[in-house]
Amino acid sequence: MQTARAGDAVVRDLTRSEPRWGERIVIAVLFACGILSIFTTAGIVASLSFEAFEFFRAVSPLEFFTGTSWGPTFKPPSFGVLPLLNATVLIGLTSMAFALPLGLGSAIYLSEFASPRVRAVVKPALEILAGIPTVVFGYFALNVVSPGLVRPLIPGTGVFNALAASLVIGIMIVPLVASISEDAMRAVPSGLREASYGMGATRRITALRVVLPAALSGIAAASILALSRAIGETMIVAIAAGQQPNLSVDPREPMQTMTAFIVQISLGDTPYGSVEYRTIFAIGMTLFALTLVLNIAALRFVRRFREVYE
Repeated sequence: MQTARAGDAVVRDLTRSEPRWGERIVIAVLFACGILSIFTTAGIVASLSFEAFEFFRAVSPLEFFTGTSWGPTFKPPSFGVLPLLNATVLIGLTSMAFALPLGLGSAIYLSEFASPRVRAVVKPALEILAGIPTVVFGYFALNVVSPGLVRPLIPGTGVFNALAASLVIGIMIVPLVASISEDAMRAVPSGLREASYGMGATRRITALRVVLPAALSGIAAASILALSRAIGETMIVAIAAGQQPNLSVDPREPMQTMTAFIVQISLGDTPYGSVEYRTIFAIGMTLFALTLVLNIAALRFVRRFREVYE
């Protein structure tokens, strides 16, 4: 009893003691990193906002957000962003339709069925895809996927098409979905699995009806993060999807996304300070707002479902 009381007194003294100098330095450094990230984000928003404001002084926001023709370098110019926005959303959703089943299936296998030895080999091999440069993926889509897979199977598909770009973007973001979803599933308490096994459920039923719903918040976060990554992809769509603004829902046609247009204008052919030049800041601000909305929606979704399983 005396030993236990002495131990409790030592714990109380340690909890009441002031942080050491080393701990204070670490806390200060971490706080500075957090503040630096906030100021960096604020600086990016400020730089985009200033140039975007100058752009919207010359171009009506109504024309920009509702126009169906995009050609800022044409004579006469047209500034309707809907073709670029349509291509961005279409390619992002199509790539997610390909990546989500593969990534989620890989996560379920690695978390619930794979042995530790297999997991130690398969998961790093899967994550290697995340380290391949996107320009390599772009030429892979243009030279392999489009002529060897998409065009022979789907008649009417052009050399440059949104479908090949979407498939390769889906391959690129599979490790992102699989890795984060697998971490979320492995974080589910083992007591839930044991209770399911005790009720007579199989591993498959336990994985799909117990572990998967319990890890839904992490899976949703992985999906939104992967979708944001797909929407912000540049080199694959610039190489394989074509550079043609096209307001269409047919993925067989060539399209130009917002990021691909930024690459095109940033090549240096457009005079600095012109309206055409400032279009990249208006597009960048629109893309920033789109990804911000996705992240806010994911955050609210995660918070809601975390409260259910706490």
